[in-house]
Amino acid sequence: MNKKWVIIFKALANINRLKIIEMLLSGESLTVTQISNRLDISIKSTSKHLIILQNLNLLEGEGKNGRVFYKFSKSAPSDFKNIIKLL
Repeated sequence: MNKKWVIIFKALANINRLKIIEMLLSGESLTVTQISNRLDISIKSTSKHLIILQNLNLLEGEGKNGRVFYKFSKSAPSDFKNIIKLL
Protein backbone atom coordinates (compact mmCIF):
# COMPACT_ATOMS: atom_id res chain seq x y z
CA MET A 1 0.00 0.00 0.00
CA ASN A 2 1.46 3.35 -0.92
CA LYS A 3 1.77 6.31 1.44
CA LYS A 4 -1.12 8.27 -0.15
CA TRP A 5 -3.62 5.52 0.75
CA VAL A 6 -2.36 5.46 4.34
CA ILE A 7 -2.95 9.22 4.61
CA ILE A 8 -6.44 8.89 3.06
CA PHE A 9 -7.43 6.11 5.46
CA LYS A 10 -6.16 8.10 8.44
CA ALA A 11 -8.33 11.03 7.35
CA LEU A 12 -11.34 8.73 7.00
CA ALA A 13 -10.83 7.38 10.52
CA ASN A 14 -12.89 10.40 11.60
CA ILE A 15 -16.61 9.56 11.43
CA ASN A 16 -17.64 13.05 10.32
CA ARG A 17 -15.22 13.02 7.38
CA LEU A 18 -16.49 9.62 6.37
CA LYS A 19 -20.07 10.89 6.53
CA ILE A 20 -19.14 13.90 4.38
CA ILE A 21 -17.68 11.60 1.73
CA GLU A 22 -20.78 9.39 1.84
CA MET A 23 -23.03 12.45 1.38
CA LEU A 24 -21.10 13.72 -1.60
CA LEU A 25 -20.57 10.35 -3.30
CA SER A 26 -24.20 10.49 -4.40
CA GLY A 27 -23.26 13.31 -6.77
CA GLU A 28 -24.91 15.98 -4.66
CA SER A 29 -23.16 19.36 -4.21
CA LEU A 30 -23.55 20.90 -0.76
CA THR A 31 -22.46 24.07 1.03
CA VAL A 32 -20.57 24.02 4.32
CA THR A 33 -23.78 25.12 6.07
CA GLN A 34 -25.80 22.27 4.56
CA ILE A 35 -23.15 19.72 5.53
CA SER A 36 -22.86 21.23 9.01
CA ASN A 37 -26.63 21.00 9.53
CA ARG A 38 -26.80 17.38 8.36
CA LEU A 39 -23.94 16.36 10.65
CA ASP A 40 -25.18 18.53 13.51
CA ILE A 41 -21.71 19.99 14.10
CA SER A 42 -20.39 23.55 13.98
CA ILE A 43 -19.56 25.29 10.71
CA LYS A 44 -16.00 25.79 11.98
CA SER A 45 -15.56 22.07 12.58
CA THR A 46 -17.17 21.22 9.24
CA SER A 47 -14.84 23.64 7.45
CA LYS A 48 -11.80 21.96 9.01
CA HIS A 49 -12.99 18.55 7.82
CA LEU A 50 -13.65 19.89 4.31
CA ILE A 51 -10.16 21.42 4.11
CA ILE A 52 -8.56 18.10 5.09
CA LEU A 53 -10.58 16.21 2.47
CA GLN A 54 -9.88 18.87 -0.17
CA ASN A 55 -6.14 18.73 0.51
CA LEU A 56 -6.29 14.99 -0.22
CA ASN A 57 -8.06 15.71 -3.55
CA LEU A 58 -11.16 13.84 -2.40
CA LEU A 59 -13.40 16.91 -2.62
CA GLU A 60 -13.53 20.01 -4.75
CA GLY A 61 -15.29 23.28 -4.13
CA GLU A 62 -17.03 25.42 -6.73
CA GLY A 63 -18.11 28.99 -6.07
CA LYS A 64 -21.66 29.97 -7.06
CA ASN A 65 -23.55 33.10 -6.05
CA GLY A 66 -21.08 33.88 -3.26
CA ARG A 67 -21.27 30.37 -1.78
CA VAL A 68 -18.95 27.40 -2.18
CA PHE A 69 -20.55 24.09 -3.13
CA TYR A 70 -18.53 20.98 -2.33
CA LYS A 71 -18.68 17.81 -4.38
CA PHE A 72 -16.78 14.58 -4.72
CA SER A 73 -13.62 15.16 -6.73
CA LYS A 74 -13.15 13.71 -10.19
CA SER A 75 -9.42 13.55 -9.43
CA ALA A 76 -9.88 11.24 -6.42
CA PRO A 77 -8.11 7.88 -6.74
CA SER A 78 -10.07 5.69 -9.14
CA ASP A 79 -10.65 2.83 -6.67
CA PHE A 80 -11.70 5.16 -3.87
CA LYS A 81 -15.45 5.07 -4.60
CA ASN A 82 -15.48 1.29 -4.65
CA ILE A 83 -13.61 1.06 -1.35
CA ILE A 84 -15.97 3.52 0.37
CA LYS A 85 -19.04 1.64 -0.88
CA LEU A 86 -17.75 -1.46 0.92
CA LEU A 87 -17.75 0.33 4.29
